Amino acid sequence: MPHTDIKKVVLAYSGGLDTSVILSWLQETYKCEVVTFTADIGQGEELAPVRDKAQAAGVKEIYIDDLKEEFVKDFVFPMFRANALYEGEYLLGTSIARPLIAKRLVEIAKLTGADAIAHGATGKGNDQVRFELGAYALNPDIAVIAPWREWDLLSRERLVAYAKQHNIEVAMKHREDRPPYSMDANLLHISYEGNELEDPWLEPNDAMWRWTVAPEQAPNQPIYLEISFENGDPVALDSVPLSPAKLLAKLNKLGGAHGIGRADIVENRYVGMKSRGCYETPGGSILLKAHRAIESLTLDREAAHLKDEMMPRYAALVYNGYWFSPERRMLQTAIDQTQTTVTGIVRLKLYKGNIQVVGRKSPTHSLFDANIVTFEEDSGAYHQADATGFIELNALRMRVAARLGGS
Repeated sequence: MPHTDIKKVVLAYSGGLDTSVILSWLQETYKCEVVTFTADIGQGEELAPVRDKAQAAGVKEIYIDDLKEEFVKDFVFPMFRANALYEGEYLLGTSIARPLIAKRLVEIAKLTGADAIAHGATGKGNDQVRFELGAYALNPDIAVIAPWREWDLLSRERLVAYAKQHNIEVAMKHREDRPPYSMDANLLHISYEGNELEDPWLEPNDAMWRWTVAPEQAPNQPIYLEISFENGDPVALDSVPLSPAKLLAKLNKLGGAHGIGRADIVENRYVGMKSRGCYETPGGSILLKAHRAIESLTLDREAAHLKDEMMPRYAALVYNGYWFSPERRMLQTAIDQTQTTVTGIVRLKLYKGNIQVVGRKSPTHSLFDANIVTFEEDSGAYHQADATGFIELNALRMRVAARLGGS
């Protein structure tokens, strides 16, 4: 769409350096009205200054939406039913927030009669793909402006210079002798990229971590907690019912205090490059451990194994931005069907960066039968002699092959 055809744009706006510059750049380059949208998904920042900054820039329509409960209930929890881990390590904290932001951008564009949406994702990263795939899935005719793919402000230094030239107030949260980390935070995690992390051999600076204490500095005494699940979702902590967002926030505090949830990963971006990121996901790490524990008690073996085979594909879909795709919805339907019996309580011990499952029970859906599995007298619940035929039949093909091959 030509610049002159765009009269109003909805910008995903944080009030930080990048989006503050983008706001001014849109007004200057497209000569358009800008509507700002800021999602409160638990990033832990005071959002009142965001409104003040937008107003100072001449913005008349400002949306600051509290999406914490929707984020956890409709995005994080469905993902955790799948036990999703990208490349075996990444709990997808940034990835899972993008479809919600894209969804709300499209909704606000419709409400305000905007011609386009805009985001601050760079042309090197995954977020540009996630935002835009989500937006197009919900409105195939929406126009998207990605300034990092258009302008020549291709470094932090140029952004700072532009901000100074245009009298844009930006709080620089870093020392003057080193560049800032690129950070993203929400209720599920906080991520870090850049600075010394661009050398995968260097250990992260201790001062970087914000949510968690170092495991070696965590308390010398463990804490125990119990998480209650219903149909695959956590609903209570230590027998106290909590909303999805409040439960995750509480687990973040407990986990962070005991050094839980740090990760240092080199991952494969969808756009083709490898990147290194560090993550703090204390509550999510606890939930993953607990959810797998209650599944171990309540899921049929073959359903559980098939679900584990589906998980890497599901995780890749979330990572790459296909939350609203038919294949992700199809997998979600299958996964949710398995969760109808995933109800019970898990007891965990947190100690110096470690999460240990120390108990699990499900009065209504446990498939663990002590009468069958006992080492003591089982009163005929299981006939051990039956195993002979089972082994003979399962060994048949290998015995035939061994005789043929002579080994």
